[in-house]
Amino acid sequence: MPKKILIVGGGFTGLTAALRLSADKACSVTLVENSPQLGGLAAGFPLGGTSLEKTYHHLFLTDTSILDLVKELGLQEKLIWCESSVAIFRDGKIHSFKTPMDLLRFVPCSLPGRLRTGFTALHLKHRKNWRGLIRQTAQDWMTRACGRSAMAAIWTPLLKGKFGPHCNSVSMAWLWTRIHTRANSRSGGERLGYFRGGFNVVINALENEIRRRGVKIQTGASVEKISGDHTAAVNGETVPFDFCIFTGSSIAFAKLLPAQDSLNDYTAKLRSIGYLGAICLVFGSDQSLGDFYWVNVNEPDAPFLVFIQHTRLVEKENYGGKNVYYIGAYLPPDGKVFSLPDEELAKLWFGYLKKMYPAFDAARTSERHIFRFRAAQHIVDTGYEEKIPDYKTPLPGVFLSNFSQIFPEDRGTNFAVREGEKIAALVRREAGV
Repeated sequence: MPKKILIVGGGFTGLTAALRLSADKACSVTLVENSPQLGGLAAGFPLGGTSLEKTYHHLFLTDTSILDLVKELGLQEKLIWCESSVAIFRDGKIHSFKTPMDLLRFVPCSLPGRLRTGFTALHLKHRKNWRGLIRQTAQDWMTRACGRSAMAAIWTPLLKGKFGPHCNSVSMAWLWTRIHTRANSRSGGERLGYFRGGFNVVINALENEIRRRGVKIQTGASVEKISGDHTAAVNGETVPFDFCIFTGSSIAFAKLLPAQDSLNDYTAKLRSIGYLGAICLVFGSDQSLGDFYWVNVNEPDAPFLVFIQHTRLVEKENYGGKNVYYIGAYLPPDGKVFSLPDEELAKLWFGYLKKMYPAFDAARTSERHIFRFRAAQHIVDTGYEEKIPDYKTPLPGVFLSNFSQIFPEDRGTNFAVREGEKIAALVRREAGV
């Protein structure tokens, strides 16, 4: 009899695991997803006559796992590589941050700070051994390396914007990964990958292929419990399985496990991982705001972390001739701003955007969309390595695969695909397939 595999979560990790586990008839795979559509944080929505991701996405040249999958699915012609452009908003001005010369001209930072930052970035680009960085905070390590001026103008705003009140405890190993990946995605300038039709073309191709192989997909499926008797409660019904893979957040997984002594230590580890939520405001406009794809907002009073002009990376003709923008922030999911009504949030953020771009006219915006995710970013502190949960849980036949396990790397579709490959191989071995 085929092994019954239940996959909870239809993001890239769950879809990739389903692809691999459905490769032969030794497994009967069912995939359930809580939201109405597949794709997770990369899920698309209609905008300008095509599909756009709810949260900003692109690929790096170093993203080999998803690039191999794209080739396997025959989607190479859909993938385009574009020159990126990065800037920093600081001291009331937009400063280009694309080249080493831009760094040298970045006057909000002292000249010694600029020089030290350049040498530090070069060192981290080529540094392979990150384990010695785990117990050091990014705040302390970078202050020693770059100086206080560079911290105030560049690095502290990044850490605060990403991790909020937890910024002083973030491990330097995490920041090494960010700098190392971006620095090694440069060939001349930084090149980023995107798909004609959005990441939805990959999601659709994965869905079509796994359906062709007989995978049962159920969206809008709420998982209420995962039990120790090889069953799960899904939309009030009992679903039996031989093996279950959960791909959601660790904190969500902890809520589904039964209360029993043998699980106490594992559940406590899951609950020790903190999360921040994320909000993305997406809008179209006939206005073009500046010359940059990505603007880090490094002012201390800024209400959001990043402003992205998506159509500086991908031509606006793909979106009916409209310019397309993202505003993004990481926030405590139980905080006041996270629960603001959409109109109030848009008013707050558009008000600050006008400080950045005085010509910005909110009346000329169109197709506004706001997306909220409660567990978008796990808190990677200096003790994080001890918090990482095992893939194989103490519950028989139950496995966990999510971004909390990929330390020191951060979130991204590439790592989601890689983890899907890894968990599928682990389950196949356990199943004797």
